Amino acid sequence: MPAPRTVFACTECGAQSPRWVGRCPECGNWNTMVEEAVAVAGRSQRTASSNPPEPITGISSASEARLSTGIAELDRLVGGGLAPGMATLVGGDPGIGKSTLMLQMTHRLAAGGRRCLYVTGEESPRQIKLRAERLGCQHENLLVLAETDAEAVSAYVEQAKPALMVVDSIQTMRRDDLPGTPGTVTQVRECAATLIKLSKSIEMPLFLVGHITKSGAIAGPKVLEHMVDCVLYFEGDHLNAYRILRAMKNRFGPTNEIAVFEMTSAGLVEVANPSAAFLPAEGKDVSSGTAVIAASEGTRALLVEIQALTARTPFGSPARRVTGVDFNRVSMLLAVLDRRVGMRLDSADVFVNAVGGIQVDEPAADLGIALAVASSLRDKPLPTDAVFIAEVGLGGELRAVPAIEARLREAEKLGFKAAYVAHSSSLKALQKGSMRLLPFGTLAEVIASVLGK
Repeated sequence: MPAPRTVFACTECGAQSPRWVGRCPECGNWNTMVEEAVAVAGRSQRTASSNPPEPITGISSASEARLSTGIAELDRLVGGGLAPGMATLVGGDPGIGKSTLMLQMTHRLAAGGRRCLYVTGEESPRQIKLRAERLGCQHENLLVLAETDAEAVSAYVEQAKPALMVVDSIQTMRRDDLPGTPGTVTQVRECAATLIKLSKSIEMPLFLVGHITKSGAIAGPKVLEHMVDCVLYFEGDHLNAYRILRAMKNRFGPTNEIAVFEMTSAGLVEVANPSAAFLPAEGKDVSSGTAVIAASEGTRALLVEIQALTARTPFGSPARRVTGVDFNRVSMLLAVLDRRVGMRLDSADVFVNAVGGIQVDEPAADLGIALAVASSLRDKPLPTDAVFIAEVGLGGELRAVPAIEARLREAEKLGFKAAYVAHSSSLKALQKGSMRLLPFGTLAEVIASVLGK
C-alpha cells in the first residue's frame, strides 16, 4: 500500500490545503484546519461501465411507489413519501428532536409491518430503549444496532434487507481501511458514500443524522449535502415548544417546504394549523407594534405575527436587535421610514421579533415589519382583522409579491377581513372571497390610512 501523505482539511467545508493555515481559504472560518493522512492510490486500469448509455426518450418516467412514514407532515415535506433508495440528511441543534423524530418514524413503519433498522453510534441500546419506553415507540420490527463500522453495518443490511435504515449519527461512522478518526472529512465522506451506495443498490430509504458546527452548518464536508437526495434541517430554539423542519434540498419534491411540530412529553406532535400557532390568541387585546404577515414557505402560506418595540435610547448609538427576520432587511426598512415617511428613528432603540421561533426571510414581510415599527413608534395599534402583504422598495413604493392567492386564502380561512397589498392589475381576479383588498402605492399612504397623518 502506498505511504499516506498529510494534508490539512477544513472541518466546516472540507476544503484541503497542503499546509496548515489559520483561516480556511474557502469558507473563511478560523482554526478549522485539521491534519489528515490521505493514502496515495496507484493508477488504476480503466474499465468500461456496466451501464451503457441509452437515449433519454427510452428512459421510463413512471412515478415510483412512495413509502409513507406514518407522519403526515414529514410525508408532505419529502414530496409525498419516501422514494426507493432515497438518502436523507437530517441536521439541527443538539436536543432539538432529531433522534426523537427518527425513533417515532421508525416505530410507525414497524407497527405497519415494515422492518426498520436503527443504527446508533452515540447512544447505547439501553438508552434507545429508555427513550422508546418514554415515547411509546416499542415494536419487534424495530431493530437497534450499536455499531460504528460502516462496512459491518453494510454487511448486516445486505443480509437482513430492512425496509428503512437510520444512522445516528454519520459523524460516528468509520472505515478501517481509511486514515483518520471518526468525524474527520475523509471518514464522513467515504462512510456516507458507502451507505448511500448500499441504499441505492437495494432501494432502501436511508436517513443520516448529522451534527452541526458552531456556525450552524452541518458538520463534515459540504459534499455530504450534495451526495444525499434530501436535506432536512431543524430550525428554532430547542427551548421553544415548536420545532420547524425545513427541506433545504429535495430531489423528489419541493424545496424550502416546512413542517411544524410541537415538542411534548409524548414526543413530537404534528401541528395541523401552523398559522394559528404563530398568531395571538383570539380575544386577546393586541398592543401597538403588532402586525400579521402572510409568508410563503414552499407551497404553504403561513401567517406570522411580527412584533416591534421602539424605545428612547439612553446612549448615543441606538440599538437594533432582530429575531426571526433578516437584520439587513430591517435596517433598510428603518431607513425608508426615516427618509420617505419622515419618522425619526435615529434616537430610538428598535427591536423586531417573529413570534413562534420561525425564520421569515422573504420580502413579502416588508410591509408588516415597517407598519409594526411605525405602530410602536406612534403607540397606536394596527387593525386586528387585517393582514399586510407587500414588498417595500427603497423609494417607499409597494411592490406585488408572488403566490398572493394562496396567502389570501390562508388569511381568509383564519378569519381575517382585510388585506393591505400593493397595486396590481391581477387584484381584480382576486375579488372573489369575503376579504376586502386594500391596494396602496406607497408605504406612506398605508401608514396614513391605518395610523393617521
